[in-house]
Amino acid sequence: MSKAIVKTDYNFPGQKSVYKGKVRDVYNINDDYLVMVVSDRISAFDVVLPKGIPYKGQVLNQIAAKFLDATADIVPNWKIATPDPNVTVGHMCETYPVEMIVRGYLTGSSWRLYKDGGRDICGVPIPDGMQEHQAFPEPILTPTTKAEQGAHDENITREEIIKQGLVSEEEYKELERISLALFKRGSEIAKEMGLILVDTKYEFGKKDGQIYLIDEIHTPDSSRYFYADGYQERFDKGENQKQLSKEFVREWLMENNFQGREGDVLPEMTDEFVEQVSERYIELYESITGDKFVKADVSEVVGRVEKNVTEYLKSL
Repeated sequence: MSKAIVKTDYNFPGQKSVYKGKVRDVYNINDDYLVMVVSDRISAFDVVLPKGIPYKGQVLNQIAAKFLDATADIVPNWKIATPDPNVTVGHMCETYPVEMIVRGYLTGSSWRLYKDGGRDICGVPIPDGMQEHQAFPEPILTPTTKAEQGAHDENITREEIIKQGLVSEEEYKELERISLALFKRGSEIAKEMGLILVDTKYEFGKKDGQIYLIDEIHTPDSSRYFYADGYQERFDKGENQKQLSKEFVREWLMENNFQGREGDVLPEMTDEFVEQVSERYIELYESITGDKFVKADVSEVVGRVEKNVTEYLKSL
């Protein structure tokens, strides 16, 4: 019996449909609630790897739940309860078709664009003379369109969003305000943990005329963190920063000649490697939250989820 959730095929009371993403399987309950099962699947280079990582889903779900609770005074969020370590049950909202990316530092894709001469990211001007991993004077917002399944998100400007009627000007201003406030709170929490919140993405929805924060927040899958200790020294030397993210999985794949290109062959994921990745995710959890990770019973993990969710739904 697998100790990881790789595939789900539940039929919960009131279930109307299910959406299966790379990592999350989302069950629609009577068009009122969503049951989000965070699986142990892991993806890199837009490919879901063949083996699940025990406890990865629990790590992501519990980090997101903690940060949703820690930011609920800034904006209401979709979460109602976490009836299982791998599951969040929450409000079904009408999703805004944009993702709000907040960047505190010039790194990743923004650095690649800048290095190639770009001085404008999603309509936001970037000054000359900046270096990789340098902090922006103030965090910037670089929205993307929310792509359909299998497609890539595309950069878009504030003006284009409003002009295309994706979001009204009034609501967009509110999404901007909320996103920057969430990033500020996330940065403050990260600082207490000896970390730097580098960049992250937020998704929003609407229910009964109210904006809700939805999906995950400040997890290592949706955010990039640097270790604060040694940041300045590495920056001064032009060295890579020590990151807290799933970058180590991408590095392992690249070392084994896999980058998701046509003809690339996925390397074998040994039990030893799977165990290493699991331990790294647990380390991420403890570093980001400051809490000791308590491993859930995974001897019958798929059945455990079904039992816990079914029991909880009776209370709604």
